[in-house]
Amino acid sequence: HVQLVESGGGTVQAGGSLTLSCLASGYTVTAYCMGWFRQAPGKAREGVAGIGTNGVAAAADSVKGRFTISRDSAKTTLFLEMNSLKPDDTAMYYCATGVYCANVLSPSEYDTWGQGTQVTVSS
Repeated sequence: HVQLVESGGGTVQAGGSLTLSCLASGYTVTAYCMGWFRQAPGKAREGVAGIGTNGVAAAADSVKGRFTISRDSAKTTLFLEMNSLKPDDTAMYYCATGVYCANVLSPSEYDTWGQGTQVTVSS
């Protein structure tokens, strides 16, 4: 049974940093594609960053150069390092996994989701 648990969210001032973690149980994070998504109130869920089964990572244009996705060597945890945070980054952040993802930034490619962790950036 695959389970994902996010942590690391919180409130930070604009320009600050946070690192989100997603602990996976029931499989190793390198066996599937994995991604980070976010959803702000009244908006659609959007892809932030993802890693395919081949290890190639991608990030949304809005976060390139500020956010970095990575996995730990034990292959159990997915991270999202977020720097230079902006108020527009405020959202609930989710990690997700899929068997095969042609587009690691597309929510429809994923079938297992965590419960989310809230990130709030104040101006």
